[in-house]
Amino acid sequence: MSKQRVLTGITTTGTPHLGNYVGAIRPAIQASERDDAQSFYFLADFHALIKCQDAEQVHQSTREIAATWLALGLNTDKAIFYRQSDVPEIPQLCWLLTCQAAKGLMNRAHAYKAAVAANQEAGEDPDYGITMGLYSYPVLMAADILMFNANEVPVGKDQIQHVEMARDIAARFNHHYGEHFVLPEARVDEQVSVLQGLDGRKMSKSYGNTIPLFLPEKKLKKHINKIKTNLLEPGEPKDPDDATVFQVWQAFATPEQTASMRLAFAEGIAWGEAKRQLFELINDQLGEARERYNELMDNPVYVEEVLQAGAAKARAHSQPMLEKLRAAVGIRPLG
Repeated sequence: MSKQRVLTGITTTGTPHLGNYVGAIRPAIQASERDDAQSFYFLADFHALIKCQDAEQVHQSTREIAATWLALGLNTDKAIFYRQSDVPEIPQLCWLLTCQAAKGLMNRAHAYKAAVAANQEAGEDPDYGITMGLYSYPVLMAADILMFNANEVPVGKDQIQHVEMARDIAARFNHHYGEHFVLPEARVDEQVSVLQGLDGRKMSKSYGNTIPLFLPEKKLKKHINKIKTNLLEPGEPKDPDDATVFQVWQAFATPEQTASMRLAFAEGIAWGEAKRQLFELINDQLGEARERYNELMDNPVYVEEVLQAGAAKARAHSQPMLEKLRAAVGIRPLG
């Protein structure tokens, strides 16, 4: 029986934070150990260019994200871990798919519609500042997925539409040129935590409320102390379900530790004490990985070797696939 293929991309525009860890990296690394699946994990550096024109930031983020996944124990013997730009077949496939992608479908993409709406609200031209990168982003994502005929694509709810668009484009290609693509399924894991940030909103780079994953101890403590709380005094019962401190605790704690912290909240634990315990919990869990991360950041040559080995594995799939697709559309040797 052939294994299910599971594919996840990580955009290289920022420093990984606790929200990325509990929401995407931790569950993906656990899933990569499945024996019934082949995992493809890639650094989406072409995607990064859509929203970040700072070359140094894209480069640095690629280094940080690669080091993060390796430090947290991704087994690259089992998972295929590569950088998108190291697989030249992907942009070629992107063009073949662009020629099958309906413009009407692209007009309905959430990110494009949101950018147009923001322009209209600001009294600008609807397409002000919108690049073809942003507009065609779903086609590149379709190429990432279809290149490896991924069956499952774990995504957040905001990305379901892109997987549906990939299905649509794949079905249209299959209709014209024969059955070449598996139609991928989006998988949203309701169990995965969406972490709140320092201000109680979703932890996100765009809100500037993140706690970077591998901060040194002192800085980690400082960030945790910044988490917003209410004015309830020590001894006053506190509502755990309304507290970011508790919500972050729950994402790192065992069920027993969660139950005991819930009780402490009912008994009026002081905010300072709750934050101290939270710091210790996270620091204990990430301490070893932080050391490995710092070693990897000091050894970019090794990280590059791992990525190149991953690209060779990825290309063992993408080269024959692209050859088959080029032949299907009529781009093949004459003799």
